[in-house]
Amino acid sequence: MTVELGRTGMEITPLGFGSWAVSGSGWTFSWGATDDDESVAAIRHALDAGINWIDTAAVYGLGHSEELVGKAVAGLSDTDRPYLFTKAGLVWDPQNPSAAPRRIMKPASVRREVEDSLRRLGTDHLDLYLVHYPDTGESLEYAGDGFGAVSPNATPLEQYWQVMAELKAEGKVRAIGLSNHTTDLLERAESVAHVDVIEPPFSAINRSSAEEIAWARAHDTGVIVYSPMQSGLLTGAFTAERVAGLPAEDWRRAHTDFTTDLDANLQLVQALRPIAQRHQRSIGEVAIAWALAWPGVTGAIVGARKASQVDGWIDAASLTLTPADLEEIAAAITSTGAGSGPARPA
Repeated sequence: MTVELGRTGMEITPLGFGSWAVSGSGWTFSWGATDDDESVAAIRHALDAGINWIDTAAVYGLGHSEELVGKAVAGLSDTDRPYLFTKAGLVWDPQNPSAAPRRIMKPASVRREVEDSLRRLGTDHLDLYLVHYPDTGESLEYAGDGFGAVSPNATPLEQYWQVMAELKAEGKVRAIGLSNHTTDLLERAESVAHVDVIEPPFSAINRSSAEEIAWARAHDTGVIVYSPMQSGLLTGAFTAERVAGLPAEDWRRAHTDFTTDLDANLQLVQALRPIAQRHQRSIGEVAIAWALAWPGVTGAIVGARKASQVDGWIDAASLTLTPADLEEIAAAITSTGAGSGPARPA
């Protein structure tokens, strides 16, 4: 089963492999140490199971994730090769890898990044190239809304979106998109060149991108959402004890989802359990199916660090939640107070 990704001409599977978690240690937003052979095996297992697109980013592992994806797809025929999606705009200091990356979309920087990504991925073009965050010229801090202050040196959206459009016209990339951009920014970008795809965060906990998804639906723009299982919280496997036992460098240890908001989030997870049992599915599959059920969502990015983890979510797209299921989830969202945003589509 595949679905049209906006007007890109690409037909994608409802689920794609997300490669943030396999990026390894030694950088600001690491999930902890990983085994590269296991990571490559997980990617290949997802492809063997039918997934036809991989989402990565230059900043994941400071280039390491793209290198692993390149290794996983090397040697595949054109028929078997998945679509490759990656992102630009988070620039790190090689001399200080533990520092938070800066949000930079200056034209020369973007052109340098696209060449580096092509090299690491081992391809002559990117199927989708996304702007990771709006340019602020400042460091990305994964706290609060994650947007931070704006420097006077920040590149205006119209300028960096024009560069993205030029890369598309030159054949470097097949489609262009925006991740973590609000509707006012999407409108400004659309006035320069069509926004082919958006990539917002979206889950039963983080519902704050509902407005952006509605905008995309109205503009014939594809939507691939990330973190539908809220970085593992909605798998049903997390407890307060497990959070306390996360590696010291795991970014989740300091995030509000896993600290001040943890109790409410875990209550929501428990409310999903009877729905999962009724359908004889995992809680994670219910969480992914909820995101896919939202009008306007084309596909969802789901990660795994081991092949066995892929098996836990690979069939989520075949789960159709009933209207009663969706109402039960909406009631649970309201009663637990978990997350933010509308509990059900308007």
